[in-house]
Amino acid sequence: MKYRALTWLSALAMLATPIAQAVEILRWERLPLAVPLVVGQERILFVDRNIRVGVPASVDNRLRVQSAAGALYLLASEPIEPVRLQLQDADTGTVLLIDIAAEPAQDGQPSLEPVRIIEAASPAARTETGDDSTATPPPVRETPQPVVLTRYAAQNLYAPLRTVEPVPGVTRATLRRDLPLDSLLPTLPVQAQALAAWRLDSLWVSAVRLRNSAAHWLDLDPRALQGHFLTATFQHPTLGPSGTPDDTTVVYLITRGHGLPQALLPAIAPVDASINLPVPQAPGFDDGGRDAQ
Repeated sequence: MKYRALTWLSALAMLATPIAQAVEILRWERLPLAVPLVVGQERILFVDRNIRVGVPASVDNRLRVQSAAGALYLLASEPIEPVRLQLQDADTGTVLLIDIAAEPAQDGQPSLEPVRIIEAASPAARTETGDDSTATPPPVRETPQPVVLTRYAAQNLYAPLRTVEPVPGVTRATLRRDLPLDSLLPTLPVQAQALAAWRLDSLWVSAVRLRNSAAHWLDLDPRALQGHFLTATFQHPTLGPSGTPDDTTVVYLITRGHGLPQALLPAIAPVDASINLPVPQAPGFDDGGRDAQ
């Protein structure tokens, strides 16, 4: 009886324990991932990133999209033809493409299992798939890091999200939009405003918007920049007169070991011409220019 009672207790424990739901693993290899939906059934996508979702206007009123703590919740209220969603990592700018389509529910159809999206070569991918092979070292970048960072920043500001080339290791850095930049180009009549910054290893790239406040064209020369910068790149070599479409551009400033605020030089206070300073006298002469007795 003792062993029979233990057997029944074990069976009851198994019935009371919830069965873990299977999770479908999808590898992101820069190819669109197919995620089918069923009308009225919510499907969860685990991305493990701080993501922003781009939804086409054609399905905005038929698809509910919610994002929280690295998970994406999709619920279709009506059938949806195949359409593509864009998932952008808010920290690195990396874009993932998801192809969805919603079909009506069928009788006896099981619930959709959650989906986990992982990098094809990431440690998580090897763990989930049971591949315990030795990890290969990251490839050596042939392009210099300042070039990689500058190109990445320019793509984030000017290119569509789907064309932004992902760069492993790049993270978004904090940059105050109200950072005083009067000392950046003191010899040119431009207004400078900080836009955004990114970091890769020990390098920072800071994007600064420049706007011409003069009524004539301006040539932009990196040698006019005042500060401790590793490299500087202008999006356009010239600025058009104020009020024209060409009066604004962006300069990308690369710094090492710190961000833009630490690289700026202190602003020089203007000289007050109303102050009359005494004329310095040569040694051995009095105010009258005669030899001192």
